[in-house]
Amino acid sequence: MSPAPSGTPGAGAPVVLGIDLGTESVRLGAFDLQGRRVASARRTYPTAYPHDGWAEQDVETWWPAIRSAMAEVQAGLGGREILGIGVSTTASTVVTLDAAGQPLRPAIMWMDNRAVDEVDLTARSQHPVMAWSGGSDAVEWLVPKAMWLARHEPGTYEAAHRIVEAVDYVNFRLTDEWAASQLNATCKWNYDPLERRFYDELYAELGVPDLRTKWPERVVPLGEQVGVVSRSAAVSLGIPEGVPVLQGGIDAHIGMLGTNTLADGRVNMVAGTSIVHLVLSPREVHSPSIWGPYPEAILPGTWLVEGGQVSAGPVLRWFVHEVLGEGDDPKAAHERLMTEAQRLPIGADGLSVCDFWQGNRTPYRDARLRGSFVGLSLHHTRAHMYRAIVEAIACGSRNALAAFSDAGVPLSDLVVSGGIRDNPLWLQATADVCGRPLQVMREPNASLLGAAVAAASGAGHYADLREAAAAMSHVEATIEPDPAAAAASDELFGQYLRTVEATAGLVTRPAVPEPAPSAPSGGPLPTPNPRQEAIA
Repeated sequence: MSPAPSGTPGAGAPVVLGIDLGTESVRLGAFDLQGRRVASARRTYPTAYPHDGWAEQDVETWWPAIRSAMAEVQAGLGGREILGIGVSTTASTVVTLDAAGQPLRPAIMWMDNRAVDEVDLTARSQHPVMAWSGGSDAVEWLVPKAMWLARHEPGTYEAAHRIVEAVDYVNFRLTDEWAASQLNATCKWNYDPLERRFYDELYAELGVPDLRTKWPERVVPLGEQVGVVSRSAAVSLGIPEGVPVLQGGIDAHIGMLGTNTLADGRVNMVAGTSIVHLVLSPREVHSPSIWGPYPEAILPGTWLVEGGQVSAGPVLRWFVHEVLGEGDDPKAAHERLMTEAQRLPIGADGLSVCDFWQGNRTPYRDARLRGSFVGLSLHHTRAHMYRAIVEAIACGSRNALAAFSDAGVPLSDLVVSGGIRDNPLWLQATADVCGRPLQVMREPNASLLGAAVAAASGAGHYADLREAAAAMSHVEATIEPDPAAAAASDELFGQYLRTVEATAGLVTRPAVPEPAPSAPSGGPLPTPNPRQEAIA
């Protein structure tokens, strides 16, 4: 079915609801079937950083935040019917639960990189399914984190009835049903969607032979039904019982639906807390510098290729809050710094930054790397430092995209969403350094809209995910690279690579145990991508 939705956001048309459980807050959004936001709400919750590289959240803060946001959304709907609900969350944000569904410990956040030794162990595996993740799991994924729990918190691991992700937990709270997301399982759990199976022998090799028993039996593809809103959830949230809940998954990946980047080569670039670069490829493409190719994670017959940067927006916030102490009005502080930094030349008068505050995902695949400033002098101001951070993040994006190109992944349009929309300096620097136009989406939260797109498709209001994405996502503006900045941007990128190469050995902590020789980037930094030209 593919009716042509009509009406305006105020006309009382039915809506689909997206829930986006993010790093710093949960966002709820109700959208009409043309992708226009009708009502929305946001609620925050804290993140704890108890040790270097660790990040945790209290699971018990999530549902009250969802309930409070839902009340605000309901007030803005004016009685409109909710046709379906889709959920996106950070991944892998790992939750351990007892048999009653109660958390056993704080959630281990996606950005937590405590499981570096466990990643080294995954890199030693010769299991064929590991080829779909470039030869090893990432420190952010569920499997290494479960391995860490088994080795360092065995009591918690043994007591856990479920070791799942945030999306599974939210869906369970909504429906009283357990169902793993095929998207998450394929990208983060070493699931084989072509054979529709997990490989117990792999988990046994990794020291968690019973891990599969702690997961849901059902694995549900993106956009298919998990269940319906249960009576208890309906009472808690103040919404009707029986509303379909459609399968979602990883927030950035769900964003491909919200940006309509489902055609070959269109890059979904979600730039906010982290930056994720996602492309659908018609063929299987392998490289140790990128993640994937994941078969049928998003759509049947396609291969998802992923790159990314662990730290982006939080590095700027860290600088504003921790270095400058600008805590009263952070938005105003950012605006002042952007204005000052925009007056400076490309290259911040020789100041370079490595953007590895929480390690590097692409292309070096090394969670031990750390950030640095290089070339500071008494001439440099806070604006120089702010600009240098922004330029380093832009260079990190180009480096990730270069890894795609070098692997033969087709690239066409760069489509951006997320917090980058609110930072014109970051937008222009990214366009200039990457040498490509940026298409900016009308809806700032592609993950929230993407969850709604999955709901609209799964509830039967469009023929499939492609049709729903095309109908509900819209480009608002295009940021063109400045031709006059091309030479300086190329030199900036070259300096970035030289800085990374020069400082890597100073900020990389040794791996324990020593990784196998075939392990990608398990100690010394791989030779940086030598590409100096604009990505073609």
